[in-house]
Amino acid sequence: MISQYHIEKYKEYKTPFYHYDIELLEKTLEKVTAKASELGYVVHYALKANVNDTVLRTIQKFGLGADCVSGNEIKKALEHGFESSTIVFAGVGKTDEEIENALLNDIFCFNCESLQEIQVINQFAKKQNKTARIAIRINPNINAKTHHYITTGLEENKFGINMWEMENVLEQIKEAKHIELIGLHFHIGSQITDMKIFRSLCLRINEIQQWFNHRNINIKHINVGGGLGIDYTNPNKNPIPDFDNYFSQFQKFLTLFPNQQLHFELGRAIVAQCGNLISKVLYIKNGINTNFMIIDAGMTELLRPALYQASHKIENITNNSKETERYDVVGPICESSDCFAKALILPKTERGDLIAIRSAGAYGEVMANNYNLRNTIKSFVF
Repeated sequence: MISQYHIEKYKEYKTPFYHYDIELLEKTLEKVTAKASELGYVVHYALKANVNDTVLRTIQKFGLGADCVSGNEIKKALEHGFESSTIVFAGVGKTDEEIENALLNDIFCFNCESLQEIQVINQFAKKQNKTARIAIRINPNINAKTHHYITTGLEENKFGINMWEMENVLEQIKEAKHIELIGLHFHIGSQITDMKIFRSLCLRINEIQQWFNHRNINIKHINVGGGLGIDYTNPNKNPIPDFDNYFSQFQKFLTLFPNQQLHFELGRAIVAQCGNLISKVLYIKNGINTNFMIIDAGMTELLRPALYQASHKIENITNNSKETERYDVVGPICESSDCFAKALILPKTERGDLIAIRSAGAYGEVMANNYNLRNTIKSFVF
């Protein structure tokens, strides 16, 4: 819920900007860490969701590890106090320089997505006279039933290694003297709200675990990635995801062997609801079938609607008119895809009203860009 205090503060700042509610972030972290600690699970925060300095410092204070998909994310995590022993490095295209630096910093684990990547890591580990700890990212061929751009666990996706390749991969790992296989990694997609999908993942992992167990291969940890979705429609009603239900799916349906540890890589579920994009109405343009509300934030500030056809709750926070109108809420960018919502019913809106685009704490500021030579968006915590 956006308080009147926050609305009055918003009037003091030049729009558009991001505002992060650190109190809500802390409450979310209390929930996720309490349940994970109770079950003995390890949670790594996925930096790709949000790398705001205050957000990162807050997350680090709660003892989470870091899930990174680039060398610069590893650098950022270390700068903000995340221990190298808690950092996992994922991604299908790790560069030579990124691998070398990750080895120099002695990170916990590389999540490997191809045979050639494992061979390259072995070469660089040999140069540094080190042993690189790796997890094999396995493609479980499970449909996350979410947007096709954020479904990552099917055989046709670019991510992960397929089981039909595994015999050859294991043979190569045996020959790689500077590689230690310590884990299996899975990540099937993002913004998953149907718990049955996580249940299916658990059952598939159980099958894959047996495959490794029959070959007397000891796996120290299982990493099930992230993917837990949030309620974009009702952020006031459900500001914190149901972590209890989420973790319980793995407790009930995933079979771990003795001394195996379960790891998670959560991003959106932790930070999405704590962030709002605040914008100002520039113009109201009347059309034949609908009116256009043109605001000063665009796809350069929040890319998700244009890229994923994503929907965010949009509120006029300074106009309480009982009269309503139907609006297409659009930005100023010279692209027809620069649209946040169509045919949205809102209070009759005027030039200068403040608009809040809710649940923008994940994949919002971190994906912002300067297309059309737009100014770099600022963010505030208060």
